[in-house]
Amino acid sequence: MRCPFLFITGTDTGVGKTVLTSLLARHLRERGVSVAALKPICSGGRADARMLHSSLDGALTLDEINPWHFCAPLVPLLAARRERRRVELANVLAHVRKIQRRFDVVLVEGAGGLLSSLGEDFDARDLIVSLRAVPIIVSPNRLGVVNHVLLTVEALPRVISRCAPVVLMSPRRPDLASRTNPRFLAGILGPDRVLEFPWLSVAGTSTRALENIRVRRVLDALLAS
Repeated sequence: MRCPFLFITGTDTGVGKTVLTSLLARHLRERGVSVAALKPICSGGRADARMLHSSLDGALTLDEINPWHFCAPLVPLLAARRERRRVELANVLAHVRKIQRRFDVVLVEGAGGLLSSLGEDFDARDLIVSLRAVPIIVSPNRLGVVNHVLLTVEALPRVISRCAPVVLMSPRRPDLASRTNPRFLAGILGPDRVLEFPWLSVAGTSTRALENIRVRRVLDALLAS
């Protein structure tokens, strides 16, 4: 892979970032790649970090995956301030780079959308730029996604946004919007940049999900981008 850091960001919270990150980690491990999956900062519970922990089969501890976690279900900056704690960009970068020394590839999952405040004066965009990471934009394939995706792409530095793939997470029951969004976005961003991720059940982040040929095609396309 050309870059040791892949940063999984999204257009919002709860859009499928953790599902994609977990399956990417499992897929890479199956291919013999030494991979770490991190969610450095989270608020409102650690379920996402635990899912990543499960996908790594003990390669990292939960606290290595998620060193900064806060109780309140708020943007991480506000959740941290409620506990009179501070998260500094330099400390997060130091942790991610320390982990990277032990692995070939590091998947870093953000919290919330691209511009959600993760700590004092920084967000996911700042992490992406500082790490020189390849961003992957995750969004639910539903009415409104065109605007959300294009705003997220526009918010990235142009040199980065040109190659950032977009993964549309399919709904359980497709509708007119979800059937037409992928082609429309591909017409704007380019045919190779917009990928459709199939609907998965609640257990979809397990290794069984990798038996789905459509899942594997999306993961392979992301790793080739």
